[in-house]
Amino acid sequence: MLESNWRFFFEKELQSLNSKNLFRSLSFPHSRDFSSNDYLNLSKHPEIIKSFKEGLDFYYLGSTASRLIRGHRDSFEKAETDLANWVKSETSLLVSNGYSANLGLLDSIANPKTIIFTDRLNHASILDGIRISGAVKKYFNHRNTSHLRSLLEKSDKSSPKIIVSETVFSMDGDIALVDELVELKKEFGALLILDEAHALGVFGEKGGGVSLDRKLFPSIDESDIDVRIFTGGKSLGLEGGFIASSEIIKQYLINKMRPFIFSTSILPAIAHSLSTAISIAKKMDEERKHILQISEILRNSLKEKGYEVLNSKSQIIPLVLFSEEKSLHKSKELKEKNFDIRAIRPPTVKESRLRISINSKIQFKDVEELLTYL
Repeated sequence: MLESNWRFFFEKELQSLNSKNLFRSLSFPHSRDFSSNDYLNLSKHPEIIKSFKEGLDFYYLGSTASRLIRGHRDSFEKAETDLANWVKSETSLLVSNGYSANLGLLDSIANPKTIIFTDRLNHASILDGIRISGAVKKYFNHRNTSHLRSLLEKSDKSSPKIIVSETVFSMDGDIALVDELVELKKEFGALLILDEAHALGVFGEKGGGVSLDRKLFPSIDESDIDVRIFTGGKSLGLEGGFIASSEIIKQYLINKMRPFIFSTSILPAIAHSLSTAISIAKKMDEERKHILQISEILRNSLKEKGYEVLNSKSQIIPLVLFSEEKSLHKSKELKEKNFDIRAIRPPTVKESRLRISINSKIQFKDVEELLTYL
């Protein structure tokens, strides 16, 4: 039985969350999907489902151990090669998910002598990786490379430096100034890490991410980015995380990255179906074009209605309502109108909002209908 002092602690914390409209509970998917990260709708793709079943027949269920013991399979190596070829990286390492990719990467390459310069709005997995590593953390203001330069100039020249940023930011939907990050990386001898989780499948040549998008950044070369993080759990409709890097970094991570060394690897059948998903996603240029067109129409329409959508330039559109109560109420109201749009509240974001996420299945008529309820 739970001791009374601990019961009091849990009850007090939950009551505090409730009083601030910050209590969270689980709810099933419903109605039209305007909230998931399944941008290309590959989670339901029949060829990928078939591939997963084939993988189960061939590899059975669990991998039974970490990849360094008895859990390694050829499906992992193939998925790593397929991802690396897609995003034009020398190689990649498949791990359990994007969160463990960021956390394990930063924990393994940084130490208390390292200075990590992180965008203020980076994902929690990045911030947790920095914290666990014990590195010196320096926030630069969101997408503000002038502030980043100032911090770099003031830092100890002898200290190892890492610059880390998302490319498409998961809550604001805006895009990092990748070309300027590359310039600063070169000038100050830093390691540059970019998290492409929400860009993969949507931006760049064949959907390979912002780092391959020459319309956005014509002057950069993907080889100038030391490490890129990708995920199988968003546009690819599955699970898993990839760390794309040089071969020497991959070998270092295999030997040093604790979440890789000390955890059972993902199902081999998942890796098998990731290769299928990659081959399909590369060919979905029309879907990518559709997603970005729909997103622009909705974003502009919301602006015309007077809503704050920040500096979104992607399929992620924040409808900022500045109130936890209003955000929860509007989400519930839209659910009754057959729209699944979730409220996002502190501490996930500073200002409460609805996070609208556009996928390839959404049509113009769906957007027009949604606008009538906003």
